[in-house]
Amino acid sequence: MELKQERKVKGLRWYIITLIGLATVINYIDRGAINFMWPYIYKDFGIAEADSKNALALITTFFMIAYAIGQTVTGKMMDAIGTRLGMTVSIIGWSLSIALHAAARSIMQFNIFRFLLGISEAGNWPGATKSNAEWFPPKERAIAQGIFGAGASLGSVVAAPVIAGLFIAFGWKTTFLLIAILGFVWIIPWLLINKSTPDKHPWITPEERQYISGKGENNGEAVADNTHPVRVLSLKELLANRDCWGIISARFFIDPVWWLFVTWLPTFLKEQYQFDMKQIGAFAWVPYLFAAIGGLMGGFYSSRRIRKGVPAAKARKAAITIGAVIMLFSLVGIAVNMEEMRSNPSAAIALISATLFGFQFLINNLQTLPSDYFDGKNVGAVAGMGGTAAVLGTLVTTWIVPVITRTSYTSFFVMGALMVPVAWLCITYISKRNKSL
Repeated sequence: MELKQERKVKGLRWYIITLIGLATVINYIDRGAINFMWPYIYKDFGIAEADSKNALALITTFFMIAYAIGQTVTGKMMDAIGTRLGMTVSIIGWSLSIALHAAARSIMQFNIFRFLLGISEAGNWPGATKSNAEWFPPKERAIAQGIFGAGASLGSVVAAPVIAGLFIAFGWKTTFLLIAILGFVWIIPWLLINKSTPDKHPWITPEERQYISGKGENNGEAVADNTHPVRVLSLKELLANRDCWGIISARFFIDPVWWLFVTWLPTFLKEQYQFDMKQIGAFAWVPYLFAAIGGLMGGFYSSRRIRKGVPAAKARKAAITIGAVIMLFSLVGIAVNMEEMRSNPSAAIALISATLFGFQFLINNLQTLPSDYFDGKNVGAVAGMGGTAAVLGTLVTTWIVPVITRTSYTSFFVMGALMVPVAWLCITYISKRNKSL
């Protein structure tokens, strides 16, 4: 009797990246919930208004410390057990953690639950970067990273009105429980569709398998030599590599700019413009919509240049430069005109939107560099270390913000503007141009 043939799915890689994008949307809904609700619930924990920002900084610190540890740990986990199981473990962990937030009765309990959330949510980034390296040829990786990065922005777009609506309707405890369900629902299609890597997946067409492997194509990159086994580098060996340090140092300085807004935008709108929860739900999503557009455009820009024969790393660095310029001019524009913007929230939101557009335009290209510079079995580890560096930089700015915003938010935007050119210098002059290891 003839065995039933597995069905073939054209463009299977796009289904995989769409699921990763959805996981990232859920990731940002879960992590952003506390930032949207905190300006309105801190009194439930007996905290005075003068101490509310310090309390949020403490909660964020527990999350970010765990996130820093989790980036490197889960990066190694993705390399060890693969992205299919690795992403599953991560999203189960963070869905359980966000559900536990509903049981918090003190700041310390919030801190513990945020720590658990940070460890597990960290896996989304090295997992996505590694999956993109597995499922996409070099010329498409920035587009794939852009789709995944757009998920981060869309998560914040969705989070603002969704969290506001759930909070107004049900209160903060039920809100945490309801958003926890999303992660468990996601696991079902992920395990059904992502059965294996492209070389073994029963649904992939022979044409797509060959296209992903890059056989017979160059596309601005050297075709991988599959005749020799890829060696897994030790942490010491990776840290001795110049490209690795370029990625680590650039992310240390640039990622905190994104987190300045992810963490503090609702508080900024409440303190600067006296927004209530309905107004935050109505307006806070706008910058993240532009960020999503920036992520996609940054990916398309570098991928188009690669198709024209430009080496992948060079194309991505050009996109990083464009994004950095947009960010710098936008942040300087806000800082210089802060006083005039006190009565004009629309102008502030417009420039913040441009800032986040520029950030996502560049960050997806920066996050793709590990797959350009390193072979598959080392991509997750390098991406994880980059993520850890990003978190360490964010921890520093998290504790600076409550101090420098006591009387004005001008220094908040000046700090962001200063970090952008430093990050650009790191990735431009530390890392090399050719694939290394």
